[in-house]
Order: sequence, then structure tokens, then C-alpha cells
Amino acid sequence: MSAIKAHPTPGERSPLVEMLVLAAPTVAAMSSFTLMQFLDKLMVSRIGPDPIYVGAQGNGGFSSWVPISVGFGLINVINTFVSQNLGNKTPERGAAYCWAGVWISVIYALVVLVPAGFLLPAIYEMLRPENLDPEALSQTIRRDALATSYAQVLLFTGVITLAAKGVAQFFYGMHTPMVVLCAVVGGNITNLLCNSLLIYGPVAPATTDIALVDGWFRFTASVCDTLSIPQMGVTGAAIATAIGTFVELLIPLAVFVSPKYRRVYHTLAGWKPSAKHIKELVRLGWPAALMFGNEMVCWGIFMVHQVGHFGPKHSTAGWIAHQWMHVSFMPTVGITIAISAMVGKCMGMRRPDLAEQRTWLGVKVAVGYMTLCGVIFVIFRESLIDMFVDPATDAADRALVLALGTKFLIAAAAFQFFDAIAMGLSAALRGAGDTRWPGIATIILSWTIIAGGGWALVYFLPQLESLGPWIAASTYIIVLAIAMLVRFNGRKWTTIDLLGKSSTTKADMSAGPA
Repeated sequence: MSAIKAHPTPGERSPLVEMLVLAAPTVAAMSSFTLMQFLDKLMVSRIGPDPIYVGAQGNGGFSSWVPISVGFGLINVINTFVSQNLGNKTPERGAAYCWAGVWISVIYALVVLVPAGFLLPAIYEMLRPENLDPEALSQTIRRDALATSYAQVLLFTGVITLAAKGVAQFFYGMHTPMVVLCAVVGGNITNLLCNSLLIYGPVAPATTDIALVDGWFRFTASVCDTLSIPQMGVTGAAIATAIGTFVELLIPLAVFVSPKYRRVYHTLAGWKPSAKHIKELVRLGWPAALMFGNEMVCWGIFMVHQVGHFGPKHSTAGWIAHQWMHVSFMPTVGITIAISAMVGKCMGMRRPDLAEQRTWLGVKVAVGYMTLCGVIFVIFRESLIDMFVDPATDAADRALVLALGTKFLIAAAAFQFFDAIAMGLSAALRGAGDTRWPGIATIILSWTIIAGGGWALVYFLPQLESLGPWIAASTYIIVLAIAMLVRFNGRKWTTIDLLGKSSTTKADMSAGPA
């Protein structure tokens, strides 16, 4: 019987090589997700000269991600259980956690995501700023209608998104991220194709001055005309994302249930709902779920209500800056997934010393990358914002969006260094099984600084306009980084025994430092 090649344990190769082998495909996969969002926003911006479409897509995407992120927090710890069992040399136990994540996805979608989709119109109306002039009110209502349509598609298909993330966490924990990379690339290609058809329909967008691109859109327009596919605009972008995400789920799921994985890792043995494994994921994952969901709610208040308080153009500029933040943030998420998987594996081997080494190595890589992004944000800020503004936009509107967006990018650049530290150390703590303290700290800091501080600046320093909430957000990231640094250096995470002292381990407990 052929066997899957054993994964090298820490110490068998350079720590940097080990991290890069695991992180590179993971970073590429997360960068591919960023590319999907980037293309969505860029293609939506070409629906017409009105800058409202970018704000609608941003609001809708964020509104759908807030409840989805809570479910993601629950299944995100699949990585921890799988990687620790890998380090413990009992990898066949990890498949049951993947199935538990799928069942959690189904239950969570029915109980939370579908009802949230129906409640969304009322939520947007409740969050709508008061005292808007008639023109701004009309634009805001129109933007909210588009955002609602976009978000509802993603919420009603959210079970696909959660299941895809859960299966991906299994492969991250098994240190085989290339499977996820192939899936995400396939999803992105599908998303791009469907975007071209569903956003514009039989109406090709305005010329891009790039012959190949213009020719492609003329071709897709003719296809839509032949097949009677209508122009769906922002809603079409959401449908395309859902289809791409479905492809992203199918590829790793096919590998997961393949004959080789069934034979070696018993991946079909635990497909039935297991209360034990579901409870374990919920027990470890609820602080992370609360942390992710709460942080997204606060960021939603920041983007939708605080920045949006000053009008749709402030919102559009904010979402453009936010999209560029994703260029720095999502690849770093890939690095932190690798950190979590490496720490989990080391902790499964009962080697917290190696876990600490891998953590600081990953943090250094993350800090270097995000700091470089911050420098780019400052130097090229005008060009970066201008990329998402339709050339036919009114000159005054264009100037306002550019002026606001460049200020937002400077504010974002200010916290890139600290964000890398906060993300890296939080992932390391999660890999060790320390989720409760970071979750509580995040809740307290986000509500006091992002929500409370942001509103204080809106009302007490209105002359700052929408820049005030960005200053509060920057402050939050800096304070959060300090909090995670204190927790990690306190070393309580080194005493956590997630698998249990009685678990049978085949790990070499006597291995020396790498």
C-alpha cells in the first residue's frame, strides 16, 4: 500500500525554509482572494461614471462578511487541532474536525446567515446617517439598495464560503497548502469569467485603452447578447463571487475524499455529525468567533456609519483605501495561517521552545512585508486611489474622492508595522490553543477605541470629518499590538495541553532545538 510522504518535523530543515515552504502557497492563496475582491471592485467601478458602485460593493461585501466572520472564527481552529495532531503523529484524527467544521457551517448558515440576509434592509435603514441633504439622502438610499442586493447573495450562499474555509483549514493544518492554492486560483479564474458576463451583460464597459481587455469585453458582451444574459451590475459581481467560491470548495473537497486520503487519513470515517468534535471546535473557537465577529462589527461601524456619516463620496474613498489595505492584510493573513500551523505542530510535539522561534520568524517576515506596503501607500497614494475612479467621473467628485482617499492611505500606512505584530502574535496564540484572552482583549479595545473613539472624533472634532475615524482605527491597531505582545511574552500559552496529557504521542520528545 502506498503512503503519503511524511511531513518533516521541525529541526529537519532550516526554520526559514520550513516557514517559506508552508507560507508561500498560503500567502499566494490569500493574495488570490485579495485579487478576487480587487477585480470585483475595479470592474464594478466601470459600470458607469457614478462613484456610488464602489461604495455599494464595499458596504455589501463588508455587511455580509460580518456574520460570516463569526462562523469563520469557529471553524478557523480546525487548523489548530489538525496541526497539533500532525505534530503528535496522529494525523488521521484531524479529518473528524474538518467534517465537524462542515456541519457547523450548515447549522450556522441556517440559524444566522439566512435570517441576517432578510434583516439587512432594516439594518441599513437603521444605520443611515441623519440630517442628510436631499441629494445625499437619495444617493445613500440607492447605494444601500445596491449593497443589500450584493450582501444578500453572499449571505444566502454563505454555507459554501464557510465550508470552503473549513476544508482549507484542514489542509493548512496538514502543512499541504498547495491544495488550497490550486482551489483559490480556480475560484478566481471562475470569478473573473463570471464577472465579465454578469456585471456588464450585453453592454461592454467603457474603453480601457488596452486592446486585449477591450476585445475580451466585446466578446463577453456578444455572448451575453446571444444568451440573453442581462446586465446585473453589483448583484452580478456577488453571484460571480458565489460561483467562484463554489469552485474553491469543490477542488479541496475532491482531494479530501480521494482514495489516497481516505486510505491514509480515514477522511470518510467521520462524515456523520459528531457532537464530541463539534463541541471541541466550539469550545476552542468561540473566543475567536467572538473576536472576529466583534472586530468586524466595529470595523463595519467605522466604515459604514462613521466614515459614511459624511456622505457617499467619503464612503467610496474609504472603501478604495480599504481595498488597498487588503493588499497588505490578506497576504499577511497567509503568513499568520502558516505561523498558527507551525506553532500547532510544535505544540503537538511538546516543543514550545520551537513554537516561539517559529513565531518570531513569522512575525519578522510579516513586519517586513507590511512595512513595505505602508511605504508604498504613502509614495503612490494618488495613483492608487485614482485607479478606482472612472475617468468619466465629474471633476469635482473625482477631486474630492482623491483628496479623501490619499489621507486615508496615509492613516493606513501609519499602522502597518503594528498590524503585522498584532496579527502574527494572535495567530501564534491561537495555534497554541490560547484563544480566550486575545478574544476578550480585542472586544474591549475595539469597542472603546474604534467605536467609542471614532464617534468621539466625529462629534467633538467634526472639522476632521471622515479622517477622524481613521485616526481612531490606527490607534486601535497600535494598542492591540502592544496587548498581544504582553500576552505572548507572558508565556502562559506554553502551558496549554490541548490534546491532553494522556494522549498517545509518537513525537520525539527528546529532540533538540532546531
